[in-house]
Order: sequence, then structure tokens, then C-alpha cells
Amino acid sequence: MAEVTKVSEISGVVGAKATCPPVISVVGSSGTGKTTVLVKLIRELSRRGFRVGTIKHHPHDLEIDRPGKDSWRHKAAGATVSAIATPTKIGVIMDADHDYRMDELIPFLSNVDLVITEGYKRADTPKIEVFRRAVHDRLLCGNDERLVAVVSDTPLDGGFPLFAPDDTVGLADLVISHLNLA
Repeated sequence: MAEVTKVSEISGVVGAKATCPPVISVVGSSGTGKTTVLVKLIRELSRRGFRVGTIKHHPHDLEIDRPGKDSWRHKAAGATVSAIATPTKIGVIMDADHDYRMDELIPFLSNVDLVITEGYKRADTPKIEVFRRAVHDRLLCGNDERLVAVVSDTPLDGGFPLFAPDDTVGLADLVISHLNLA
């Protein structure tokens, strides 16, 4: 399996691994269908037996806990990290002192074969751009040498593989091949 070579070392992180899984990013303008493509791709890769981790970059604040719940009360009282564990899931909420880069987050994901990010168009990772001419007039990453494919409902010329939005099987084949997962 391929390894990411440009991942920062994070010491003391529970679950941090010496080597990290390969990463590919799904990028595109807002409203192009990135999440739809990503969800279909996760389903197809999972169906094939791959364990997929994801990271979604969001530039705004996030509140995933609910006021009044015990874990919310822990954080409200001053805990900088709060975890909740059930027999089937673990959730961790922690304060961030900066906008974490993707390479700082990957070590938090354990026991996965690959990581797919949504966003991070400037990251040093292979990229799949989702493009719809009705939303944007040109590719965001058209000149990026890390662009490995485009998913679009519009025919494009550019020297990269082009997939229709419903060609999830073909896109999964490309990801597996590009990341040397086979």
C-alpha cells in the first residue's frame, strides 16, 4: 500500500501511526456535487472491502454536540477535549488553536486503507475535481499537476481522465490504481 510521505509527525496523539494511509482530495466549487460524488465513491470503495476515512474541511465554526447533554456540559465546564464512547462508536470533540491542515488531521484516523478529503484544493495531494459549467466557468485545479481526474456533466479537454457523475465504478478503479491499493 502506498504511504503519504509529506505528513507531519504528531507525537502524543492517540492512534497516531508511524505511516499514514494514502490520501486523495475531492475538490470543486460550492454547489458542484462534491459531497454526492464523495458519498458514492465511499460506498463503492467500501463495497470492495476498503476501509475509508474522510476529512471534510469547513471554514466556519462547528457545533456537533447538543446543549444540556453530558458531553456538552463537560466542554462547557472547561474540558479542552471530551470523548464519548459507545459499544459501536467513539466521538471526540476538542478545541482547536488553529485551522488544522489535512496532514495534521490524518494521524487521528486509524485503521483505514485510504483517506478521502473534501476540500483542501491547495493541498499537496492528488485531486479529483468535480466540475459543472452551470456553477463555474473553469476548473479550479486545471493547472495543478496533482489533478488526476475530473468528474463533470460537461465534455472537457485537458489531458486528464474525465468521468460522468454516475461513473462511480470507473472513478473507484482510478482511485485504487492511482493510490496503488490493488
